[in-house]
Amino acid sequence: MKQNKIQIYLPIKRFFDFIVSLITFILLLPIFFLVCCLLAFYNSGSVFFIQRRPGLKGKIFKIIKFKTMNDKRDSHGELLPDMERITPFGTFIRKYSLDEIPQLINVIIGQMSLVGPRPLREEYLEYYSEEQMRRHDAKPGVTGWAQVNGRNTISWEQKFAHDLYYVDHIGLFLDLRILALTVKKILFPRDVNTDENETMSFFRGSNEEGS
Repeated sequence: MKQNKIQIYLPIKRFFDFIVSLITFILLLPIFFLVCCLLAFYNSGSVFFIQRRPGLKGKIFKIIKFKTMNDKRDSHGELLPDMERITPFGTFIRKYSLDEIPQLINVIIGQMSLVGPRPLREEYLEYYSEEQMRRHDAKPGVTGWAQVNGRNTISWEQKFAHDLYYVDHIGLFLDLRILALTVKKILFPRDVNTDENETMSFFRGSNEEGS
């Protein structure tokens, strides 16, 4: 019965995603272009971060975000650690989730949803357990249940537990609740490692978490 309700809701969810994302993107165009101009200055012309990510059923797509880190390398040609490459302006737009605005394009064209498990690195696919792979049973989202329940401050196991909860309970009221909590977190940012300018550690499987 629950799966039937989810299947009935999915076309409504897609329609909602398209309309809301299109309207939101149009309304945010002034901010979009302003951020583009500032990033072009701070990043010496590099504005967007585009990376392959697994989407629904593991299908690969290219996610679009504003670029918050520069490409500085060490003497061996290797990229410097994340905390050394995040620019001051990058820290600011991460804090207020402005770096996520370009993902509305991914939503409009149907690769993502407004709400769903966050699309993680393609390299992580080989480390997922069978249960963790179920996070790809839902279209990836700009925001999600894990993002409003700790984001970067919780463990990978907790993130996956939140993702699977969402997959098993997809519905209008849960989506609206997540969107409302997301707006609250944007206005009153917490749970983001902006003080240390760090990102989440690389996931290498549940047995190696924390290594």
